[in-house]
Amino acid sequence: MEILMPAVAQDQLWQQIRQDVAVQVEREPILASFLHATILNHGTLESALSFHLANKLDSPVAPALLIREVIDEALEADPSIGLAARADLAAIEQRDSACQSLYEPFLFFKGFHALQAWRVAHWLWQQQRRSLSLFVQHRISVVFGVDIHPAAQLGQGILLDHATGIVIGETAVVEDNVSIMQSVTLGGTGKESGDRHPKVRCGVLIGAGSKILGNIEIGRCSQIASGSVVLKAVPEKALVAGVPAKVIGTASCEQPALSMDQCALSQVDQLG
Repeated sequence: MEILMPAVAQDQLWQQIRQDVAVQVEREPILASFLHATILNHGTLESALSFHLANKLDSPVAPALLIREVIDEALEADPSIGLAARADLAAIEQRDSACQSLYEPFLFFKGFHALQAWRVAHWLWQQQRRSLSLFVQHRISVVFGVDIHPAAQLGQGILLDHATGIVIGETAVVEDNVSIMQSVTLGGTGKESGDRHPKVRCGVLIGAGSKILGNIEIGRCSQIASGSVVLKAVPEKALVAGVPAKVIGTASCEQPALSMDQCALSQVDQLG
């Protein structure tokens, strides 16, 4: 059964992007051609997204026109991809203080681009088109500096803030409404196969440079301080820090991923 966002809500988000971009055309005429090609020439968010991603993932062996056909196929076959993209945009607007309008992450934030391109790669993986899926993963890594295995499971309302250096392994799970800062690794611990990567539950905030290794549970609404190396399960609503990470208190608020309150390091300093 298709799960569709109400048409009014979809139209409102896309129309807001178009209205804001129309203003930018007047303010910055030098970008007029770019803004028309990426936003104003498209009737739907999905159409604009496939055009924009295809041009970013373009390569000599798989030109943009060919990649766009694949993206369009995924978007048409699985409407949840478009819904997730909208939720991700809303998450960025709500949580990222650098974002002043929805059109900004759509056009310019590589964390958003990498995540939406991964959603296409994930769909390909589920269709058993693994070679093409891995090719898209490779292009995401080269173009955006983000490496997410197509078999990983990611929810929606996810913020990859700055995104550079994020690595998410094959059997990792990231649930809804999670915020991940730059240079975070959700990895394994060695050469073992099978289920070997972290399970990050909803509402978690993972600070910059943190490494979470192994098939461990990161409880809902917990908080990982920047630079931590997490090797053991983290309880719900806990604050962990250090190398190796230890529980040093409770999360800074009820939903750390939504508040983006990264006061954990100050608490570490107070502990001496």
